[in-house]
Amino acid sequence: MPVQAAQWTEFLSCPICYNEFDENVHKPISLGCSHTVCKTCLNKLHRKACPFDQTAINTDIDVLPVNFALLQLVGAQVPDHQSIKLSNLGENKHYEVAKKCVEDLALYLKPLSGGKGVASLNQSALSRPMQRKLVTLVNCQLVEEEGRVRAMRAARSLGERTVTELILQHQNPQQLSANLWAAVRARGCQFLGPAMQEEALKLVLLALEDGSALSRKVLVLFVVQRLEPRFPQASKTSIGHVVQLLYRASCFKVTKRDEDSSLMQLKEEFRSYEALRREHDAQIVHIAMEAGLRISPEQWSSLLYGDLAHKSHMQSIIDKLQSPESFAKSVQELTIVLQRTGDPANLNRLRPHLELLANIDPNPDAVSPTWEQLENAMVAVKTVVHGLVDFIQNYSRKGHETPQPQPNSKYKTSMCRDLRQQGGCPRGTNCTFAHSQEELEKLETCFSSLFFPQLEEPREAAGVLPTKRCSLHPVLSSSVYRGLHQGDF
Repeated sequence: MPVQAAQWTEFLSCPICYNEFDENVHKPISLGCSHTVCKTCLNKLHRKACPFDQTAINTDIDVLPVNFALLQLVGAQVPDHQSIKLSNLGENKHYEVAKKCVEDLALYLKPLSGGKGVASLNQSALSRPMQRKLVTLVNCQLVEEEGRVRAMRAARSLGERTVTELILQHQNPQQLSANLWAAVRARGCQFLGPAMQEEALKLVLLALEDGSALSRKVLVLFVVQRLEPRFPQASKTSIGHVVQLLYRASCFKVTKRDEDSSLMQLKEEFRSYEALRREHDAQIVHIAMEAGLRISPEQWSSLLYGDLAHKSHMQSIIDKLQSPESFAKSVQELTIVLQRTGDPANLNRLRPHLELLANIDPNPDAVSPTWEQLENAMVAVKTVVHGLVDFIQNYSRKGHETPQPQPNSKYKTSMCRDLRQQGGCPRGTNCTFAHSQEELEKLETCFSSLFFPQLEEPREAAGVLPTKRCSLHPVLSSSVYRGLHQGDF
């Protein structure tokens, strides 16, 4: 029975004996299937097959080269050269160049090196998705045919993620959510906020989970009536837009009737909240991609759920929506972004390398690359990753900022109903209602401050009051703001 594979963060130790790799007893040997085991454990195998997935080892273990990229990460003494006998001198040269590129890229994982072979995910210029993809590339065995195919796919994946990261670096996070919801509304849909949207979806499920078929009007009225006691702002228009979002996601089976409204029935595969919510989320992600927006899993989790606990869920949705054409499209989008910003870091020089990576066949059954193609791909991925790191360190404001967790700074006017009735609130610090008397008392402090001349003055044209909220009280409406300026308080 196959052995359980190690966590990706444990790439610096042997997954069988758990000893950290070294240059003497526990030399790291990568197999064609991209699993890396120390040479001592490999020599103890009863059959020449990977202990994790049973892939046959076609090359003599003594001939398989040591993974220098991993050795340099554990601080071991790395030999200057390792003799590898390939078919001819040309292949040897291509192999050496490709191998050197991988070793140079592996140095970006150097800050992750921790004790006992476990990586510490801190102080890296690369994001966690980039680190994972780079670990995959570092563990590829280039002298094995299957290893070269895997290395090409890993290089393509790294290149695609690099484009996404560069687009994210150029986006204004303050404008991102506004652009997203504008794109959603432009398609006749709406997102009502994490809590309200969840309740609306659960009520749609309550009405239709038994296979009932209702007209859109009846379904919307049912949801509004059940939702109003908790969310007085619920309206037929807003709930109708939520239903439209599910309709766009093809969650309904629609039956047309002569001279009468069509009947909507939930498809069987969406009659559970998890399945319905996943399809709902996927539709919003799809709309964002259509609009040219690139949003990280962390941002998605925050936008749709009000927390960071759904990063993996959103990442899986993003991965599923990716297609072989997505990479090339992202390169075009990056080019447009660079034209708009003036490209101070000269990132446009990366375009030929990105296009080369985009043309790699991502199919697992792809034809094995030539040695020249392998060298070109490794040079290209090294160039684009270097370009990303250089941009983050020298040109991006985000690269110099240490993100701090921001508490919910809004003043809250009433106690949370979930906390009062159920003893707990699923939204935690992201809840827009007060969880303690102290939070309610902030409101009194704010109003006492309003008598001092600290409000922002209108900056619009004469006679037009600003639509934004005042700096002292983020939840004051424009009508209250107007009353304050006119002396009504």
